[in-house]
Amino acid sequence: MNFKNLKEYLAWLYYQYLLITGIYVLEPWEKSIFNSILFSAIAMVIYTSYVFVPIHVRLALEFFSGIFGGQPESTMALMN
Repeated sequence: MNFKNLKEYLAWLYYQYLLITGIYVLEPWEKSIFNSILFSAIAMVIYTSYVFVPIHVRLALEFFSGIFGGQPESTMALMN
């Protein structure tokens, strides 16, 4: 894919974004406020999932391993 096709594709994606969100009817200052709020919310979701999802996955694995007969960590430590 050459640069011209990539540029056209990105312009098409941006146009689709404008149409789907309906912000093509807004004034430029309204678009910038909307985009700032949207991208801030997306950044917060990504950061929160990066920080908290691993903790919850670990706790869920510990919980389900205890339910389905996994040995507790203290028992495993004594065996080693």
